[in-house]
Amino acid sequence: MTIFAVKSDFKLFSQSPKRMKVATVVLAAVILSACGQADISASKASTPDANAVDSSAMPVEQAVTGTQVSNPDLLKNVSATIYKDANCGCCKEWVDHTQAHGLSSTVQHPTDLSLFKDRYGVPTEMRSCHTAVTTDGYVFEGHVPAKYMAEFLQNPPEQAIGLAVPGMPVGSPGMEYQDQFMSYQIMQINKDGTNQVYAEVESSAEQL
Repeated sequence: MTIFAVKSDFKLFSQSPKRMKVATVVLAAVILSACGQADISASKASTPDANAVDSSAMPVEQAVTGTQVSNPDLLKNVSATIYKDANCGCCKEWVDHTQAHGLSSTVQHPTDLSLFKDRYGVPTEMRSCHTAVTTDGYVFEGHVPAKYMAEFLQNPPEQAIGLAVPGMPVGSPGMEYQDQFMSYQIMQINKDGTNQVYAEVESSAEQL
């Protein structure tokens, strides 16, 4: 992912909270646009090609891979299908993150991702750029750290269908950029369509 004209020295804005906020928003916007985010709206496009696999993905340059492996066996016994846009670089980085922690996965590139998000019960407000579905039917939406995937799967709440990280927070797995980090919440998606906070991630170290 190539980032253009973004100042990484945030000290320039240390004396102006307003400028700092604007810089943070600009940084996030540039990363999101460069990521090649998939269509996550509830559109009614053509039927997805469920047979498209990862080998057909176009390579996208990533400024920082940032993949850190704290436990390569964390997801060793977990298999999943991941639905993403073929051009989404941050999605590819997240796939690398989970596979480095042991996840066995197959990647598909459907024409309309929203159809799969609808199928697996991902609420509109919880959506991100990719959706992973385990063989036992649990859903992980967006840049959920492998650590929390494993924690959830060890003892899934009875009312839950999975976890989500809405949007694409800078510093989350697959969204690393020059050591920048924005705190975010991991949300639990419930069978009745509701959601609740599963975990608060305040630093990059908490993801490992």
